[in-house]
Amino acid sequence: ITWCPTGPLAFLPVHAAGIYGRRGCREMHGDGMKLSDIVVSSYTPTLSALLRSPRMFADGWPSMKALVVSQPDTPDMSKLPGVLSEVAQIEKHLGGQITHLNDKDATVKAVLDAMNEDHCQVIHLACHGLQNAVEPTESAFVLYDGNLTLSRLVSSQLRNAELAFLSACQTSTGHEKLPEEAVHLAAGMLVVGSRSVIGTMWSIGDQDAPIIADEVYRQLKRNYVPGDGRLKTAYALHKAAKVLREKVGESNIVRWAPYVHFGI
Repeated sequence: ITWCPTGPLAFLPVHAAGIYGRRGCREMHGDGMKLSDIVVSSYTPTLSALLRSPRMFADGWPSMKALVVSQPDTPDMSKLPGVLSEVAQIEKHLGGQITHLNDKDATVKAVLDAMNEDHCQVIHLACHGLQNAVEPTESAFVLYDGNLTLSRLVSSQLRNAELAFLSACQTSTGHEKLPEEAVHLAAGMLVVGSRSVIGTMWSIGDQDAPIIADEVYRQLKRNYVPGDGRLKTAYALHKAAKVLREKVGESNIVRWAPYVHFGI
């Protein structure tokens, strides 16, 4: 199911709806019905975002090329040691098809230039993310020499991007004063050309991100059909969230529920 929520619904994790921890629910409803037991959920900021055709990759998964950006020690921000483990998980599944910009190499200009390369099909950003409540278009990925803002992103054009994996905090958080408008980083990546985006509704754990990344890329690789031309990203994220949920416990919803899929 692809959800296109508006108003207050845009701030709720609809994909995680269900009966949790209610006294007597086991007797009444078994373990409690969960939406994720029935369907795979995706989101879209606008209906037009669903009309794009997937690109074809003639050589299959081995031809997929990725840009990976990691910031383990961003100036004036808390350290993120888990991003290096996250990158290791990605390399395990994508092999030598990766352009990796790490730490001091991941400047705003270098990242923007790499994003706009014709061959870049997967973009993975493992860094801090900021939601600007005063000026939503200034929400940003925090890189080594400054912020890559939504306003700068939308001036770019991703010519060949199939997936943008935004492994940062609050990348799909809307603005309470603009509930009918998709003003967040995930929507911005769709606008500039990515067919599919993985984002986060709130802050994520540094220790959880490598688990999600590992399982997402494992599932994408396993389920890729040569000649199909589509990455089954929503299904891959659904499986990854389930793996994390089993590790941290179903009741720990703040850890496994923030990950969401946008697009096709």
